[in-house]
Amino acid sequence: MTPLPPAERVLEMAHRVLRIEAEAITALAERLGNGLGEAFIAAVNLIIECNGRVIVSGIGKSGHIGRKIAATLASTGTPAYFVHAAEAIHGDLGMITRDDVVIAISNSGGTEELLTIAAMIKREGGKLIAITGNPDSPLARDADIHLDATVAEEACSLNLAPTASTTAALALGDALAVALLDAHDFQAEDFARSHPGGSLGRRLLTHVKDVMRDGERIPSVASTATIAEALLEISKKGMGMTVIIDVDGCPLGIYTDGDLRRTLEHETDIKRTTITAVMTANPRSIGPDRLAAEAVELMERYKTFVLPVVDDSGRLVGALSMHDLFNARII
Repeated sequence: MTPLPPAERVLEMAHRVLRIEAEAITALAERLGNGLGEAFIAAVNLIIECNGRVIVSGIGKSGHIGRKIAATLASTGTPAYFVHAAEAIHGDLGMITRDDVVIAISNSGGTEELLTIAAMIKREGGKLIAITGNPDSPLARDADIHLDATVAEEACSLNLAPTASTTAALALGDALAVALLDAHDFQAEDFARSHPGGSLGRRLLTHVKDVMRDGERIPSVASTATIAEALLEISKKGMGMTVIIDVDGCPLGIYTDGDLRRTLEHETDIKRTTITAVMTANPRSIGPDRLAAEAVELMERYKTFVLPVVDDSGRLVGALSMHDLFNARII
């Protein structure tokens, strides 16, 4: 059984890896000021002008990086998918058309499978972007555009395992995706449409009107109601509050369970006192077309658990509670 290493040694190695990989990305950013920057701009423009899709390919660790880059591109508005280099030369190359742009990833730039793919792509008139750590490699020379992801050293203590080099390639892929996102004016709503099943999609696609209580479920009383009548409405609707509205249906105030406790402390006659005497006037509200996530932010900022929902004319059209947002999995 391998003995446990000293804690100091573990942290020392962790610091070393993070430092080397951070330095690799910093070096990439600095190289954007010279030849890498020109190549990067050309790559972005080539993809924008592409009539097909972006095909990302690699093998081994570069293949894993390629999968992530393809997924990021696809989720940010650039149609893309990953084709494994080994599978491509055994039939999957038929998935690639001359209208596509291929991004080939290889740190050495000498991966045989990718060189085979490159030759076929060039023969068909397709376009090739190579991401390698060797600008003098065959893949770099064959490519229409080469993105130099050279690193000074791997983070592996043996300088063998792909670590800093894969981080650099991944960072370049992310940079491409975000630059294309910006060029396409890709918005949060567009991103949500690519992620409808997750919590992010719910936060970006769900509006207040989708989760609020409306119609007869809205707890509300007229300004002439007594405290006792307001309490009956609170109990009936089960939101722990009621909205007090004027003759036009616009909120004048709100009365909650917490307000009730303060009312009872003063021994108020709840059967004779009107609700307007004890309500919290001018309550914060939100519109039905606002994002539900905005309602969460508003509730958290002002430490409230309920919000009246009003339309453009100020009329009460709904009521929303933190519990409703929780049930809708917005929070």
